[in-house]
Amino acid sequence: MPAEADRLRRTPLQEIFWTRTSLLLTVLVVVAGLSLWISSMMDPGAGRTLLTSLGTGTLISAVVGFGQTLITATASQRAMVTPLIEESRRALEALSAEYRSLNKEFFPTHVFEATTDPDPLFNRVMTEDLDATRHYFFRGFSGRHAAARLLLSRTERELRVVIADPRDEGAISGRARYLLRSEEAGLDYETIQKRLDDEISIGLVGLFLARSRCSLVDITVVADPPLDRLEVFDESVWVTLYSDIRGATTLYPRTLRFSEGSFLYNKERSEFLRVSQSRSGRHFRISTTTTRADFLALYEKITGSPLTEENFLELEGKFHAFRKEFTTLAELKP
Repeated sequence: MPAEADRLRRTPLQEIFWTRTSLLLTVLVVVAGLSLWISSMMDPGAGRTLLTSLGTGTLISAVVGFGQTLITATASQRAMVTPLIEESRRALEALSAEYRSLNKEFFPTHVFEATTDPDPLFNRVMTEDLDATRHYFFRGFSGRHAAARLLLSRTERELRVVIADPRDEGAISGRARYLLRSEEAGLDYETIQKRLDDEISIGLVGLFLARSRCSLVDITVVADPPLDRLEVFDESVWVTLYSDIRGATTLYPRTLRFSEGSFLYNKERSEFLRVSQSRSGRHFRISTTTTRADFLALYEKITGSPLTEENFLELEGKFHAFRKEFTTLAELKP
């Protein structure tokens, strides 16, 4: 039934006046009124009696017909119209629920377009998800941003990260090619590769410093990390599309957020756990009891290069400088 009909024909009285019965009732009332009016002006006699009888009978017929129509309209509405409206409402509610389910299953809750500067809204929403999670999974290049976010938090959680293997030159080639497209002219591949090596070292030191915010820091290094960055929280998953060529000229690519229970959430979480628990990968752990000497030995195992106390202090200073810059640009509270 059209929405206009449902709006206009809500009561039996409205039903009566939207049918041809209303025309018949109007004619009867007019005939009755004219007959009684004319008979009142006539002298007593057969003619007056006839018109009076006609007017009275017609008026009675109009009243009785009105009552019958009202009863019939009420019964018709209860028997046909009301069930149809209720059935239509239930069908629409079921359809709306199905669409909402599909939206949650396959469509992102937030879409952050590619930018050249950090998006404050992006970082505020992600920080809210981080504060509400007990398990934080990060798959990216160096883990610098994950460590910086954790140091802004005051709650304890389990952190699992999958980052590029610094001992494999091919592990950083994809990110280097992406940066070559977004950087200004004049920078060569070797310069960018050296900067990426530094980022991995800074990220490892940052993860060590963030151990105070975590019950466990589990690190997996892989030789062929996906180009897209992945961050999984208890209630959402964030996918940063470094592989999206439309954002190749921007520093911060397009990012999609999917809620818990969606297809992407279940898929990416399962895939992350498969990689982080794979027997073929290289796995390392940092806990709150890991000392600096333990980390220096762990760093050499991960990178293949020794780390002196002096180099550690230098990397620590670079990480804190990065953290302060990131916190300011992202408008996050320290």
